[in-house]
This record gives sequence, C-alpha cells and structure tokens, in this order.
Amino acid sequence: MISINVFSDEKAWSKKLKNKKIFFKKICKAFPKKYRFINKRISLTLLLSNNKNIKRLNKVFRKKNKSTDVLSFPFNKKNKIIDEAYIGDIIISYNFMDKPKSKNLIFFKEKVIKTFIHGFLHLVGFDHIKNNDYKKMLKEEKYIYNYVISKIG
Repeated sequence: MISINVFSDEKAWSKKLKNKKIFFKKICKAFPKKYRFINKRISLTLLLSNNKNIKRLNKVFRKKNKSTDVLSFPFNKKNKIIDEAYIGDIIISYNFMDKPKSKNLIFFKEKVIKTFIHGFLHLVGFDHIKNNDYKKMLKEEKYIYNYVISKIG
C-alpha cells in the first residue's frame, strides 16, 4: 500500500484541486497491481509548488538554472522495494500544469496525473538518460496512465 503525504506551498493549487490528498491517494489506489505494493508499506512525499521554487530546487540539486514540470528525488538510488520503505519526494510545478490557461479542469487534472506518474516512476527506479531507457519509461508511463484513467475516469 502506498501512503502519500501531500504538501503545497502554492495557493493556486487549491483553486483546481479541492482535496489534494484525496486526489493523489485515489490515483495511487488506481495504479496497476504491481505498483500498488499491496502487502508492503510504501510512502512518499509530494510537494505541489510553483516555477520559482522548483527552479531554485533544480539549481541547487541538479545544477540546472531553470524551472521544470516535475522533480523527483528517490530516497535510495537502488530503490529495492522492501516491506516498508520511504521511496522519496516528488515536486510538481503548478505553472507547468496550468499551461495553457484556457484549458478546462479535466485537462488540468489529466496533466497532473501524467506528471505525477512520471515522478513516481523515477522514485521506483526508472530514468530517461539514455534513449532506450526513455522508451521503456514512456511505455510504462502510458500503461499506468491508461490504467488509472480507466479506473477513476
């Protein structure tokens, strides 16, 4: 089972997601079986932030002086999922999720779900440094996204 701690340092998130913790908990519960870790106690932290803060974190931890949609910080590089584990942190930028601003709430939520899944996959050991790894990660991301959307609509 996945336990998720959700924090926000950007007020605008509350305009789009009324109950952020329930929203992300619902996503995790809708994951395919192999990613729900049913007989394990897995936890992660999610920070819902903005471009300014994510740019600062990106500069400090990745030496990249730019904002991005999502940052993931796996707790353990090997990421062997044991019975009880904290797998890491995900930070998502509201500004990236709200582009273009003319899109509706459904589009916004779908974008957030895709981005969260991408960050989650980094926490469980996926990366996209090499092109082959990118293809594997993208395939898994699409699989999980389609699975989640079919469960939560």
